[in-house]
Amino acid sequence: MQKTGTALVLITLGLIVLGFPVLGLVSAGIIYGFLILLMGIGLIVGGLWEMEENAGLGIAELFLGIIALILGIGCIFNPELFSWAVGFLAWIIGLILVIAGLIGAVLKAGGSRWNGVAGIVIGLLFMAFGKYLAIPAVLGVLIGAWLLIRGIVMLTAREEMSVPEI
Repeated sequence: MQKTGTALVLITLGLIVLGFPVLGLVSAGIIYGFLILLMGIGLIVGGLWEMEENAGLGIAELFLGIIALILGIGCIFNPELFSWAVGFLAWIIGLILVIAGLIGAVLKAGGSRWNGVAGIVIGLLFMAFGKYLAIPAVLGVLIGAWLLIRGIVMLTAREEMSVPEI
């Protein structure tokens, strides 16, 4: 029964977010912003403690903590920053896949150049379509569709029957 309730909540949230995609993005941006903010605070505190033993590591943690703090506050108060970050990360992942694909094609990774070519193609697709994730409404629709599909699958999935051992 709990699974059915969870599925219905996911379906309801999915429909709401599909109806108001930017609203769904706002809540996701606030949640992730709060988590990034906490990470930034943790890095700053850790960096201050680390300064006594290793000044270089302490300074690095302080620097990263300040960046995380700024990004966290930015995501909380500007949900478009969250959307931009998702699009940017998709582009970075695509770039990494292209570079890995080029290396794989040149070195015949896995015994074939096609493994590298596949990495290049997938990387280029990430780079081409990642920019659309930076559009808040598009990212909101994708989040809403994911919630809806997840809820429907959870609602319609059958419980696996376990066979008693003899």
